[in-house]
Amino acid sequence: MAKVGKRISAAREGIDRNKTYALDEAVGLVKERGTAKFDETVEVAINLGVDPRHADQMVRGVCVLPNGTGKNVRVAVFARDAKAEEAKAAGADIVGAEELVQEVQGGKIDFDTVIATPDMMPLVGRLGKVLGPRGMMPNPKVGTVTPDVAKAINDAKGGAVQFRVEKAGIVHAGIGKVSFSKEALLENVKALIDAVQKAKPTGAKGSYMKRIAVSSTMGPGVKVDLSTIAGE
Repeated sequence: MAKVGKRISAAREGIDRNKTYALDEAVGLVKERGTAKFDETVEVAINLGVDPRHADQMVRGVCVLPNGTGKNVRVAVFARDAKAEEAKAAGADIVGAEELVQEVQGGKIDFDTVIATPDMMPLVGRLGKVLGPRGMMPNPKVGTVTPDVAKAINDAKGGAVQFRVEKAGIVHAGIGKVSFSKEALLENVKALIDAVQKAKPTGAKGSYMKRIAVSSTMGPGVKVDLSTIAGE
């Protein structure tokens, strides 16, 4: 068995792995234990009572975190003419059409999220095998295929987080940094949980949110008492 380092051992102290904590206490414990040499991301894992193999139980959406993510998000926009100029004015990091498709096909991916105008999707569709596995393929359901590129860019840079349930029925998302105040992290995690609740699919039966845990990049997970979350 691998030896557990002193920092990790110290981070685990005071956390009962079999206990669930009130949401505010869980966030506080995670923040206190984010002691790595970099500003760790605070992450949320939500175990849902769905089977995403069935189309009517798929959960996906987008949540604009009220206090942002703490990340510098690089945005690429597929657009032409006036929409391309609008994207540049709104702060897009990369804007292009055919030439940008060629760069991405060649393996050059210098961005974190992708936005496209509807007329560009036949072109962007060629990149499905490249962008799809990275979770970057534009989709109208999460607002990344839109004629309003300025709003989409502002949302992406201002704290928009996309979420999609994995095969095991779990939604993962980063909701800020340990350097955030506890209050800011709480507002963000509540916004995400609310967005996932609103995205409940028609095919979901029984208990929808089964378990929630909060952690930092290098810290231990802390289980959340679902009774402390409004709506559960």
